Amino acid sequence: MSTTQQKEPIIARMLRVIWANRLLVLLVAALIGFIYILEEILSGDILELDSAAYRFFVVFARRPWLTTIMEGFSALASPVVLAVMLLVIAAFAPGHMPGRCATANLVLAVGLNFVLKSIVQRPRPDGFRLVAESGYSFPSGHSMVSMAFYGLVVWMVWRYEKDRILRIFLMLAFSLVIAMVGISRIYLGVHYASDVIAGFCVSLVWLMFFTRVFVPIFMQDEPPENQQSR
Repeated sequence: MSTTQQKEPIIARMLRVIWANRLLVLLVAALIGFIYILEEILSGDILELDSAAYRFFVVFARRPWLTTIMEGFSALASPVVLAVMLLVIAAFAPGHMPGRCATANLVLAVGLNFVLKSIVQRPRPDGFRLVAESGYSFPSGHSMVSMAFYGLVVWMVWRYEKDRILRIFLMLAFSLVIAMVGISRIYLGVHYASDVIAGFCVSLVWLMFFTRVFVPIFMQDEPPENQQSR
């Protein structure tokens, strides 16, 4: 063992190992988060997170002008907007069959959400909704779909966009969309915060699985130079 390795602080080594395995760490963290929230809900407990989110987003933050903005963000995970996005991806995204890849991801994520909702059967929040919604609450379908769909868009941008500045901008923009879709569902009173976070967690796990297993089937191409040089 070299002198440099011997003198390296244990915290620095831990951080280096965590960074080298960051996707695995993220996968485990998302799984733990989802299982913890699921256990709390199945036990019938009211999460403090949900109460705090209600006090902030419903009691404190609601304003007429902000409601319009939140409705706009929520609509970004609606069937019409997603259908348009699928057409854009099919027409302009590089790679082999990107439209079919994104469509399969979306359909399977929606199916997974339906299965989870049917198993848990958590009622939606009642008494403070700003929009009409039906069906069960957990996990948030909009949150799952936004993380799965726009998360895949982020992955495509990271993989294929060669301009570094544009790549960072687009990744941040679509990440903001994901976050705001989830926040809008809490603000509009159709989901608890735990529904949204659990939806994000399970879709993160799904997205990592999809990009490793399904994406190579659809997008049979070599990564561009900017990926090979990393």
